Amino acid sequence: MLLISGGAGFVGLNFLHHWCARHASERVVVLDALTYASRREGLSSLEQSGQVTLIHGDVADLDAVNRVFADHDITRVLHLAAESHVDRSIAGPAAFVRTNVVGTQVLLDAARAAWQRNGVWRDGVRFHHVSTDEVFGPLDANAAPVTESAPYRPSSPYAASKAAADHLVRSWGYTFGLPYVMTHCANNYGPWQHAEKLMPLMITRALAGESLPVYGDGLQRREWLHVTDHARMLTGLLNSPSAHGSYNLAGNYECSNLEVVHTLCAAIDAAFAADLTLAERYPNCPAARGVACISLVLHVTDRLGHDRRYALNGNRLQTEMGMQATTTFELGVSDTVRWYLNSERR
Repeated sequence: MLLISGGAGFVGLNFLHHWCARHASERVVVLDALTYASRREGLSSLEQSGQVTLIHGDVADLDAVNRVFADHDITRVLHLAAESHVDRSIAGPAAFVRTNVVGTQVLLDAARAAWQRNGVWRDGVRFHHVSTDEVFGPLDANAAPVTESAPYRPSSPYAASKAAADHLVRSWGYTFGLPYVMTHCANNYGPWQHAEKLMPLMITRALAGESLPVYGDGLQRREWLHVTDHARMLTGLLNSPSAHGSYNLAGNYECSNLEVVHTLCAAIDAAFAADLTLAERYPNCPAARGVACISLVLHVTDRLGHDRRYALNGNRLQTEMGMQATTTFELGVSDTVRWYLNSERR
């Protein structure tokens, strides 16, 4: 059985809906602390169908995690549970160390206790750890995208906590022989993302007619990966018996934060032009009056330690697994805007 830590979060929900639609006969256990960033309602249909069992618990609680392994025949782990917002890590690093570092160590210990007997690992088990491109640190403007063997240079407390978790997973593999896969993904976007993140923040503020705060000059560059592409890649790796070691999950589209905001605003403007009822639902949005949403952009003081650029080389995943991102950025942004326009909870 598959255990997903953090399955009620943004990536977890999108992965679960993708996975369960393709593995209708398989049950999945979700362990989630149901924090502010969780979207419990996104699991409702999967719980009702009997495919998903939700356990409310803390990944850093060894007793709770051991009980999950004892009560369910867990053979694979997809470790998604993490504190992930860089701004919050700057304001309060302790929560990131507890969840991202201690939580990973606890989950690794529980997996080893359940899967290893007298130094021999149970057949078919695997620990899949989901990480981030931020562990590699900032890239120069003209530098090539990083490969899986790039050195770690985390800048923020968040990135440092994820780097520490990565090192723990690798050490369990090297020291104890843990079968593992580790993935580093580009910036994700799409349905169910918490409003503190760049895209949903800009969408919800634009619909409310509020300013769109852009850090510094807005020229920090990121690579973007639609969450459905991420879910598809994770599914492919989980289903592949040959997958091993680290893989970069590249988005194959890189742009500045300011370009992201411009693209979002254009998508919102286009949606209002195509559907006049949106003006009634969101009367404070400039687009309701025929004014471009980009007029709301406000440059604010840059955040501490803001890295200028990230980019991943996804050749290994494409060459070995035949997988790459397929959702174009324009289509992905348009679909994301449409989802938030139609969502009851934003």
